[in-house]
Amino acid sequence: MKARGELVVITGLSGSGKSHVLRALEDLGWFCVDNLPTSLIPRFAELVRDTDELARAALVVDVREPDFLSRFAAVYRQVKAKSGVKVSLVFLEAEPRVLLRRFSETRRPHPMAENEPVGEAIRDERDALRPIRKAADLILDTSSFTVHALRDYVRGRYGLASGAQTLITVTSFGFKYGLPADADLVFDVRFLPNPNFVPRLKRLSGNHAAVVRYMRAQPEFRAFLGRLTSFLNYLVPRYLREGKSYLTIAVGCTGGRHRSVMIANALRDLVSRKGREVKVRHRDLGLQ
Repeated sequence: MKARGELVVITGLSGSGKSHVLRALEDLGWFCVDNLPTSLIPRFAELVRDTDELARAALVVDVREPDFLSRFAAVYRQVKAKSGVKVSLVFLEAEPRVLLRRFSETRRPHPMAENEPVGEAIRDERDALRPIRKAADLILDTSSFTVHALRDYVRGRYGLASGAQTLITVTSFGFKYGLPADADLVFDVRFLPNPNFVPRLKRLSGNHAAVVRYMRAQPEFRAFLGRLTSFLNYLVPRYLREGKSYLTIAVGCTGGRHRSVMIANALRDLVSRKGREVKVRHRDLGLQ
């Protein structure tokens, strides 16, 4: 049976930005519900399937609801398999230090911190949600996102109208901060000469002209970029042929400051010449 309607279920760690994602979807015209009881998810999916006005819907469910941890996994499997709706699960998370800072800034209580420090509640919640995290279609680490960057990410992933061209995002990152969870393709450029060891370039980034000139002067860079361009020219159209509304290409170096930034910018320019919409995001550039 062909699916009718689309339902995005958003969950994850408290303080990871679930409400911001929901508001961004609402701004895009999605019908959104926050803190829906787990027992009502199957009925809500039926409404999405049978009601034109709810054809694109999203909801947030999390540990604020007492039955969430004990019932959600089974309910979600049921809805995914039997509702007749295109259902996906988005799991948001962030590093413990980031979550601690957010709770400190907002002064909101953690829903699992009854008689324990917030740090312990964050750890307990992360452990309790591991089985649900494994079932997610998208795991999004919001540690490096501002509210505005998170909104732009949601717009890029879910805001394309029917028949619009695929949005391609090129992300630079540092391996020491972990892989981007949303990447479809990952390229490791740590084999290239590192501008970080050139004194006059150390404090600059891959956005600066001096670093760009240094990288372009390296024979390894020219050979790599040529081969990578040929590979993407072959691969990207085949990804798009599958009807993907988004494609994320990640380029990583050690710290995400010089090589990955420069090459991500170069890939954006090369891919956009094919008439495709391309965005670039430098995930870890501000962390050094």
